[in-house]
Amino acid sequence: MKFFADTADIADITELAATGLLDGVTTNPSLIAKSGRDFLEVVAEIAKIVPGPVSAEVVALDHEGMMREAEIVRKIADNIAVKVPLTLDGLKTCKKLTDDGTMVNVTLCFSANQALLAGKAGATFVSPFVGRHDDIGFDGMALIADIRQIYDNYDFGTEILVASVRHPIHVLEAAKIGADVMTAPPAIIKMLVNHPLTDKGIEGFLKDWAKTGQTIG
Repeated sequence: MKFFADTADIADITELAATGLLDGVTTNPSLIAKSGRDFLEVVAEIAKIVPGPVSAEVVALDHEGMMREAEIVRKIADNIAVKVPLTLDGLKTCKKLTDDGTMVNVTLCFSANQALLAGKAGATFVSPFVGRHDDIGFDGMALIADIRQIYDNYDFGTEILVASVRHPIHVLEAAKIGADVMTAPPAIIKMLVNHPLTDKGIEGFLKDWAKTGQTIG
């Protein structure tokens, strides 16, 4: 499973990229607003740090407007994935862009039928929002399982990018189902390494080592 960071915070992205575990970054208008910086500058800086896909979202709602914005966004760097909403105009834009060789992330997916349309439109990624799905009483992971089955049935090349990840269990379940990518806030990604028995084991080893009076090097 690929790991994307869902953030526009340069410090967090730099820290995670240094681990070698970060495969890409997703941004959205809300995350850019939170950064307080210029959209194009932030995306360009992220694209230099992370060699993998960097999703940058258009804000126009009509096809023509999306294409105008996409022309600007995709020129930022070769690893930009233009992010469009899962609407008819968004799907039309997706088809146009992917036919032209541009990566596209179709976002705000909340049903398997929507994901089916994204696959038919040639999306590089489709982003089902599991956390927001859970919030209104539905099973976000059941949605991921349905999309996985449909894509496998028809051999779609679109990658399932699990978004709106709220906790490590979302990551675990998505991996078990076979999602291609998950994107999560840096804090969630860092939580994946935590386990009390790991901490306890380190503590015990260090105490025993101290008793030897030795040093390494």
